[in-house]
Amino acid sequence: MSNIRSIDMMFLDDIFDMGGGYVLNFSDRTFAQFFSEELNIDINDPVYARTGSSKGKRLRCFLQTVDKPTIVQTLKALWEYREALRQHEGQIDKIKNAHGRLLALINLLEGRPENVSLAGRPPMPAFDRPKLVQLKADLISLSGLAAQARGYAFEKFLKQLFDVYGLAAREPFRLRGEQIDGSFQFANETYLVEAKWQGQATGVAELHTFHGKIEQKAAWTRGLFVSNSGFTDDGLAAFGKGKRVICMDGFDLYETLHREIPLNHVLDLKVRRAAETGSPFTSVRDLFPE
Repeated sequence: MSNIRSIDMMFLDDIFDMGGGYVLNFSDRTFAQFFSEELNIDINDPVYARTGSSKGKRLRCFLQTVDKPTIVQTLKALWEYREALRQHEGQIDKIKNAHGRLLALINLLEGRPENVSLAGRPPMPAFDRPKLVQLKADLISLSGLAAQARGYAFEKFLKQLFDVYGLAAREPFRLRGEQIDGSFQFANETYLVEAKWQGQATGVAELHTFHGKIEQKAAWTRGLFVSNSGFTDDGLAAFGKGKRVICMDGFDLYETLHREIPLNHVLDLKVRRAAETGSPFTSVRDLFPE
């Protein structure tokens, strides 16, 4: 059975300029050098030339031959090279939502049943464009609801979004003296959710209140604060660094859906950026520049 479906290979042909046997701007020499330096692989091995010796044919054969972790590593390395080349030449990406679609393919490669962990976690669901289109429409429609109805609808929307990416979301629940707007599992961590849809940007008081809820739970508990109107610069500065909370705003949600960027990759980069800088909020636009 092929590692990659024909329709996905057509997409890879497009983003890596594999028409006519080429791959990006590689010569035969630099193509071999790239695979040797980045992946420790001899792409000139005859096993990868079974369908032809051009760079494009060798790459297609390679992707259908090696194991899935190697495919994922290769696609990430090729994408990094592609983006460095595109930015160096000042080119606009002509392929709509290229990065998001590539990350969705990586999800598919990493989440098939044979890759289920020993803990029995379900595989990452396959990419579902109609569902993402519906979620984007639902997000836009929330602004037309009355305030109380909008709050409940926003919580429901977030649970549906988490469920699309297999994050084991839970409905809002109430503990003694506090309301939790939901929770989900990501990267073997439990995240509590705070959801706000209000006219003004969220300030430091609400951030501290939510972080207080996190600190009263188990030491491994994390938090995601979703504020449709965003966060004040003063509030983020006063909230400080090194907290167990990451933040998303409404534009983050829209960009994630509109650009078809898998939510798990958005969360992963937000967590990494928070670990690197201490800041709880970095926008999706900054994490995934176009």
